Amino acid sequence: MSQTTTIARFGIGLLGAVILFPMVYGDTYFLSVGILALLYAYLALSWNVLGGIAGQLSLGHAAYFGIGAYTSTWLFSKLGLTPWLGMFVGAAFAILAAILIGAASFRLRGAYYALATLAASMVLKTLVENADTLLEGSRGMEVPLLRDAILYFQHTSKYFYYVIALILVVIAGYLNHAILRSRMGFYLTVIRNDQEAAEALGVRVTRYKLYAAMLSAALTAIGGTFYAQYVLFISPDKVFGADISVVIAVICIIGGRGTLWGPILGAALLLPAEDIARHVTGGLVGADMLLYGLLLMVVIRLQPQGLLAILAGLFGGARRTAPKLAEAKR
Repeated sequence: MSQTTTIARFGIGLLGAVILFPMVYGDTYFLSVGILALLYAYLALSWNVLGGIAGQLSLGHAAYFGIGAYTSTWLFSKLGLTPWLGMFVGAAFAILAAILIGAASFRLRGAYYALATLAASMVLKTLVENADTLLEGSRGMEVPLLRDAILYFQHTSKYFYYVIALILVVIAGYLNHAILRSRMGFYLTVIRNDQEAAEALGVRVTRYKLYAAMLSAALTAIGGTFYAQYVLFISPDKVFGADISVVIAVICIIGGRGTLWGPILGAALLLPAEDIARHVTGGLVGADMLLYGLLLMVVIRLQPQGLLAILAGLFGGARRTAPKLAEAKR
């Protein structure tokens, strides 16, 4: 059985477990963990378009996340526009930001590009913190509470948010799958592996990087709207913080960037592990980031392609060995 088939079956099994999760663990606490795991799986898939498939190590996706959260919240609280529409306005602003950031930073590579994107998100965070009149500054903004108002992206039941988060993961997963099988995905993969070779082959490198950045930014901004409607409060530290960018990237890298199921696997394992670490350490500040750092070092040491490659090697290797043992017994 090929490694691709093994990964596909594993992914389908993982998706089935996610669908059945709320039926088995209907407790509010477990649902909250599940919702956050799905949200970060969605954000990791969004980051994967640029950071995985295209190979551009962005550490500034908190900028797009914050733009989505603040745009939809401001339109909702000030103008009464439903977040279902506000999320697309936020996505449009995120696309504009991605074009500006990309135009200024795509000439850089490696760590320099990562630092440039991180700096861009920090600049936006500072601007929002000082926008006291328009965006409430560092105090943050509260989302108007309407309780059971599906048309305004709100409900008292956590099942509502779980289903929406699952739908977002399916949409982002489908887009990743479509890109990986398309000509654009081929070009992005070539750019990731060898940019000079891509340029020599006539690939318009900057254009395809911008395409990936725009789609990645729009998806991330929609995730920001979901977060705002779920927690009902946003602040510059919560939605523009550097830790958000780092966690999104680390989840994807640990799971297996540039793949379809890697970001989902990373979120499914790391978010519950983070919650356990927080409880074991008594809420120690930085315990979650310490966990991510340790896991990142271990995974990179064992298999730079991530946990998905490790699991595929284990299960795929076991299946390939079984026929050989059977033949030996004959």
